[in-house]
Amino acid sequence: MNARLRHALVLVAPIVLLPATALHADDGAPKISGSVTGYYYAMREESDFGVGVASINRDALHLEGRYNYEARDSGSLFVGWNFSGGDRVSFQLTPILGVLVGEARGVIPGLEASVAYGPFDAYVEAEYVADSRHPDDSYTYSWSELGWKPVAALRLGLVAQRTRTVHTDRDLQRGLFAQATFGRATLGVYAFNPESASRYVIGALGVAF
Repeated sequence: MNARLRHALVLVAPIVLLPATALHADDGAPKISGSVTGYYYAMREESDFGVGVASINRDALHLEGRYNYEARDSGSLFVGWNFSGGDRVSFQLTPILGVLVGEARGVIPGLEASVAYGPFDAYVEAEYVADSRHPDDSYTYSWSELGWKPVAALRLGLVAQRTRTVHTDRDLQRGLFAQATFGRATLGVYAFNPESASRYVIGALGVAF
């Protein structure tokens, strides 16, 4: 296991958006939830690397930390606020604001959003990475998923991302994903650009609490 992947797996602070419909426990104490997720990028045309994402929610307050997410050898810290609602169609919106430190530095405003109806759901994450060290490297990052659950423990779907951590001839990279949930743990596989020479696979393991 390389050093970058170890960093990714031990980071504590993604990329998993957690519901916040119940904001308080029955005894009136703050409702606390969170997750830690490690990603391994198995690349075809460049070196492999790891990404770490961790988040915690205290009532509606959302805190999140990432490593190697917006830029290589860089970390980001975010604060946000969860808004959620709906019955048959449920939704959650989380505006976030963060700072980027490391090889890249800057400010990152963004939004995480999800909507679900029956076995179908969609997740969108969009943010503007304003690089203060190299302004010409500023860009809009996005990650989108369209999912379907044939059974409760299995989620399948389409995925797309726009990022600077992966270098391909495509501005918007797209592919397929599958996730399996075992208790509090979720194992995922994402196959990007499967028909292209620049194809790559991401393996993910997350634990929610």
